[in-house]
Amino acid sequence: MRYVITGRNIDVTEGLRNAVQDKIGKLERYFTADTEVHVTLSVEKERQKIEVTIPVKGNIIRSEQVSSDMYVSIDLVEEIIERQLKKYKNKIVDKHQLRESFNQEFIDREYDEDDSIKIIRTKRFGIKPMDPEEACVQMELLGHNFYVFSNSETDEVNVVYKRKGNTYGLIEPEF
Repeated sequence: MRYVITGRNIDVTEGLRNAVQDKIGKLERYFTADTEVHVTLSVEKERQKIEVTIPVKGNIIRSEQVSSDMYVSIDLVEEIIERQLKKYKNKIVDKHQLRESFNQEFIDREYDEDDSIKIIRTKRFGIKPMDPEEACVQMELLGHNFYVFSNSETDEVNVVYKRKGNTYGLIEPEF
């Protein structure tokens, strides 16, 4: 695996780099050798955060963990990604175009699918064209943490969502 390690408000020391490569390196058994792993280490006050993103043929495997100790965050993020891989192995490997991103041993091994995805409710609603700011207001009025709307500026379906720190995000489709 190839690592792209960056730091925000933190110097990526050799010790941190080695800790990331050792811990995240445990995931090498799941991926092919040419898989690229993007790791961002950041510090905000007492929060030591690590974000790991692994792009694999149209999908993204991602985890973000925060603790008061960067080494603890690194341990946690590796465990979460490994759990995600085992949990969704059949779903991600069944899409044949993704098979080439994963190690053959991982593909051949069976894992329990204890938490299968079950859609238990479907909602339908009319989508009114609005700008992203109006969609954020509507989301707040509904008390939700995301809102799907038709963007009056682009005529596309977008999603606004609530982020940490009382900020908002906008998801736009990319074709």
